Amino acid sequence: MPHEVEELLSWLAVEKGRSPNTLAAYRRDLAAYWEFLAGRRLTLDDVTDHVVEDYLAFLRASGKAPASVARALVAVRSLHRFCEDEGLALANPAEDVERPRVPSGLPKALTEDEVAALLGAVVGDDAAARRDRAILETLYGCGIRVSELVGLSLGDLDLDPAAPSLRAFGKGAKERVVPVGRLAREALTAWLAPSGRGAFAPERWARRGDQEAVFLNARGGRLSRQGAWGVVRHYGDRLGLGDRLTPHVLRHSCATHMLDHGADIRVVQELLGHASLSTTQVYTKVSTERLRRAYDAAHPRAHKRTNR
Repeated sequence: MPHEVEELLSWLAVEKGRSPNTLAAYRRDLAAYWEFLAGRRLTLDDVTDHVVEDYLAFLRASGKAPASVARALVAVRSLHRFCEDEGLALANPAEDVERPRVPSGLPKALTEDEVAALLGAVVGDDAAARRDRAILETLYGCGIRVSELVGLSLGDLDLDPAAPSLRAFGKGAKERVVPVGRLAREALTAWLAPSGRGAFAPERWARRGDQEAVFLNARGGRLSRQGAWGVVRHYGDRLGLGDRLTPHVLRHSCATHMLDHGADIRVVQELLGHASLSTTQVYTKVSTERLRRAYDAAHPRAHKRTNR
């Protein structure tokens, strides 16, 4: 890729504090963009708004989802804006390209009964069962992202029964303190006992980060995002939830169920670590739709015509 891409990525990391996952997504999107340009023997200087529009059409024709196409445009626009700001180009050819419309999909939360069944699917008291139970209880009970879960270190936990909490590092390295509920606290306490996490601890730690990690894999290393996904998917498959269940669905379910039970939306925003309230408001639509369905199903005058 051209050096402008590497300079942009360095700027995003150093100046903007973007996370490794965000940088990896930018790199993938810009690599695909550069491949498209190279295939047409174009350089960044050759790009016009029509070229950018052709690229988006190419992505759509390749079967990319609207959200993926929109994200690709963000990366392309960022690259050309960076070149313009740094004096490497006279203009940003992607500036006026219309952003693809992305359907506003609502989170597919589990029902409370489904969550209860999922958490009850972990049986046994061995180290692996304790870890898996703690993972599921923490994802649902605290509403944290899977990246925040696997990034937890022992110093981030305060399991004092009076006010248990954890410190999560979200997008953009933003830190927040999240309350830990009773069942999640009990699951974490059981996992952190010598017969839990201690059974996974190796005689010699490979890395300092592993030694401080809350969640370990069977080899004694810090549990990866893929490892946590595997745990969630394993128990979801047991219950026949299939693709309906991901770590993020547990986060959705946490927010939706709190709002269903009357939690203030700004409290949920703080819990989830959303920078914008509009991001959290999508969950209110879920709760409103549930209310509508319950009303339509139960109220005798919701649909039936009455005789006068």
